Amino acid sequence: MLALPALATGAMPRRASAAVSQSLSRLPPAVTAQAGELRRLGVGTMRWFGLHVYDAALWVRDATWDPADTFVLDIVYARDIAGKALADSSITEMKRVGFTDEAQHARWLPAMVRTFPDVGRGDRLVGLNLKGAGAAFFNQDRALGTIDDPLFARAFFAIWLDPRTREPQLRNRLLGKV
Repeated sequence: MLALPALATGAMPRRASAAVSQSLSRLPPAVTAQAGELRRLGVGTMRWFGLHVYDAALWVRDATWDPADTFVLDIVYARDIAGKALADSSITEMKRVGFTDEAQHARWLPAMVRTFPDVGRGDRLVGLNLKGAGAAFFNQDRALGTIDDPLFARAFFAIWLDPRTREPQLRNRLLGKV
């Protein structure tokens, strides 16, 4: 749902524009109702060969990101992308960062295809790490579904937050390191 890294080879992450930063300044009410109060840690822009793909923000409970705690990855898309393509690229990137079990992929892919909608310019998709339980997904302020598998959540969010991510500059921005 949130991924596009498979298409992002050669991407140039940058700081998000002031307008996008403003749109990512508050989480949708449905997300905060489930996650509680979170603070935005960092924000960045994904570009693919100069084309703006999406802007992202990472929301956390405390001053730093804890992969074992509740957190949110919030993405506003700048392009039209099919939900199936988001799911496929998510699997590709999960493999790239070390989650290589094909049996897991065979379970996760259909779950993502059912959950991830097609997105267009300005669509906001939010992934919520459910501490020890899996991940919940939202489109704008509408719940899309939950994938109840903690390993799925770890693999999915690793696409952006693992040190082996395809986009280390974007990771650093999300983690508030630049």
